[in-house]
Amino acid sequence: MTIALSFYDSVALLTWNDGENRINLDSLQRFNEILDELDAIDGPLALVVTGTGKFFSNGLDLDRFASSPGEFAPTATALHQLFGRLITYPAYTVAAINGHAFAGGAMLTCTTDYRVMREDRGYWCLNEVELGLPLTDEMAAVVMGRLPAATAREAMLTARRFGAADALSAGIIELTGVEDDVVSLAIERAAQMATKDRQVIGVHKLQAFGEIARKTGFTR
Repeated sequence: MTIALSFYDSVALLTWNDGENRINLDSLQRFNEILDELDAIDGPLALVVTGTGKFFSNGLDLDRFASSPGEFAPTATALHQLFGRLITYPAYTVAAINGHAFAGGAMLTCTTDYRVMREDRGYWCLNEVELGLPLTDEMAAVVMGRLPAATAREAMLTARRFGAADALSAGIIELTGVEDDVVSLAIERAAQMATKDRQVIGVHKLQAFGEIARKTGFTR
């Protein structure tokens, strides 16, 4: 499992490079380790999160749970808390959606402040109604709290696969770009916001999303 951290001046780039980038206890631990590292930075900062290849993230690691069912509950709890941590993170955050973002991976993009999606390939999808796995109350709070109401309902009830153009129209993302430009566009946006007052950003995020974060079990 590889989740790397690199820097472009004041922009931190978190790159998830683990095939389908499945969510499990290992990947969640690494996410939190990186956020802990960034918390220690005093000064300008913004964060970009991206994947590699075909996937941004294909959601929870269902194959791993099949062999280790006892990990499902603690993984869900840790994921909820990561959602709460990211949605109130005291720096501007951008998702560079390089490929498919399904289920938990799609929800992860909802925790960021801005989303750039590859325009020629990849879908954003909440496919839980196809998997027979309902969203938890915590997950639903993130989705419904960050997406337009009609879009959230459609995504949750139909498992619609949104390509980039549809995702832009539906308010899931803010910008599209060709494959080679997605990360650079995200970094460009993040750099514009990196010098904003992080303390004020943190306060404003708590005002806007603090109730969602509390539902996830995360408190600052």
